Amino acid sequence: MTGRLLVVGAGQAGLQTAATVRTLGWEGPITLAGAESYAPYNRPPLSKAFLRGTADVASLALRSAAFYTDHAIDLVLGESIEDLGPTGEGAGTATTASGRRLPYDRLVLATGAEPRRLPIPGADLKGVVTLRAIEDADVLAGRLSAVDGLVVVGGGLIGLEVAATAVAAGLRTTVVEAAPWLMNRVVSTTTAAYIEAAHRAAGVDILQQARPCRFHGDDRGAVTAVELEDGTRIPAGLVLVAVGARPRDELARAAGLECDRGIVVDSCALASDGRTVAVGDCAHLPDPSPLGDPKTRVRLESVDNAVEQAGVAAATLLGEPQPYRGVPWFWSDQGELKLQIAGLARPEDGVVVRPGRRSGQHTVLRYRHGRLVAGECVNNPADFLMLRKALSGGTHLPAETAADTGIPLKQHLAAAATLDRAG
Repeated sequence: MTGRLLVVGAGQAGLQTAATVRTLGWEGPITLAGAESYAPYNRPPLSKAFLRGTADVASLALRSAAFYTDHAIDLVLGESIEDLGPTGEGAGTATTASGRRLPYDRLVLATGAEPRRLPIPGADLKGVVTLRAIEDADVLAGRLSAVDGLVVVGGGLIGLEVAATAVAAGLRTTVVEAAPWLMNRVVSTTTAAYIEAAHRAAGVDILQQARPCRFHGDDRGAVTAVELEDGTRIPAGLVLVAVGARPRDELARAAGLECDRGIVVDSCALASDGRTVAVGDCAHLPDPSPLGDPKTRVRLESVDNAVEQAGVAAATLLGEPQPYRGVPWFWSDQGELKLQIAGLARPEDGVVVRPGRRSGQHTVLRYRHGRLVAGECVNNPADFLMLRKALSGGTHLPAETAADTGIPLKQHLAAAATLDRAG
């Protein structure tokens, strides 16, 4: 391929697509454009190591400066693209906010997602922050050391990671979650309860089924408290709003591409025009799980998805489309807890609990219609790796067999795989 390729979005998915397509044989110019002034960097440490001061901007870089030169990838940073200027057949000329024009023959949208905000009074007070980019983490880190109380609104992965970091630094920390359990869209109630107990033991105060209705501030416009719907006021010198993210699909909508909770793509990462490719957090794609229903669409915010879908996108761009199939996986480091999830579970899926063989370990297997569809592991990387392999291979491990905790999971899975091969 010798055409001009423009990748909009210089995050993990955008970089991975540009790098992969070049490695696989794209010979034409590649431009990787991002609104941030930083070269593509690793976001997960922002809520942990970066806040602790054990990681800096340089250590977050996904590639060295030489990488872009060596692979002839032109980085355009600090430039927000305002218009894609499509002319048909996947080509066009994008225009940045500064008026710079970027012509392309093929387009990749890797525009990511942005934190959701709360439309309540006081949301614009100083000290009410979100976390997505390095600039956000800089602000959060600076304020963490200057206040005596943090309220985290949202008991999801990012919120709990920041809460664990803050309480370990000695900061009074409260998590406010609207749902009945933490990480309600991610893990089972069993795993949520296990992790909740660990956070409480570490000193985090957790309020569930609680919703903020107002942020209060002082005469300098700085936040001082969070008021809940029941009238409770929680003192706060800093508030992190971590209530999920919305896909950045504005450019795609303006260009006439189909969007529904993200940019709608097929299993080969193609958008509705049949030419534009969309990858990463902004893409709404068919469930890639081996036992998933292709008619079910998901939006996956993870490093794993950014890397795997980028490979699919690169193959599509080179005219060798290969449907995206794989086992999505996620991880979250929350203080002393390392949560690893393989597969996509639903709230109604069955649960088989396997207590860890060592203190602090916890594994839950999730079942749907009698089939193993996911696993949740806390401080148990061995179980996680085995479950990923089993899910990838479609190993059939009956729930009643898995419930026998007297036999190691490894042994159960090996026997199940043998039966599958024999049958």
